[in-house]
Amino acid sequence: MVEPSGLGLPTVIAGYFAAVVARDLKALVDCFTEDAEVTDEGQTMHGRAEIRQWRETGAASIYEYTIDVLGADALGEDHYLVRTRLEGNFPGGTADLAHDFTLGDGLISHLVIA
Repeated sequence: MVEPSGLGLPTVIAGYFAAVVARDLKALVDCFTEDAEVTDEGQTMHGRAEIRQWRETGAASIYEYTIDVLGADALGEDHYLVRTRLEGNFPGGTADLAHDFTLGDGLISHLVIA
């Protein structure tokens, strides 16, 4: 796995992936602005409460998996695309995903996972 911190990513994005790996829900939610939006599997969650619920009850809570950061690109001053590979006991067993982050005030304001 490429360490997110070694890719020159902002601390908050590296922290997001560290929280995902650790399954630390509080640390993960703290990476987001109060009014952040996350889009995953065709659904958009609005605000920290819905983001918390998404992580507590969504696919991320149902399956066991590992996540490897494969690489990242800065698309602008506050816009980053991070490529990852998930492997686990979910249908298909492997998934390559793109995490499209937009930052605001040093936190994640928008995340699209596709």
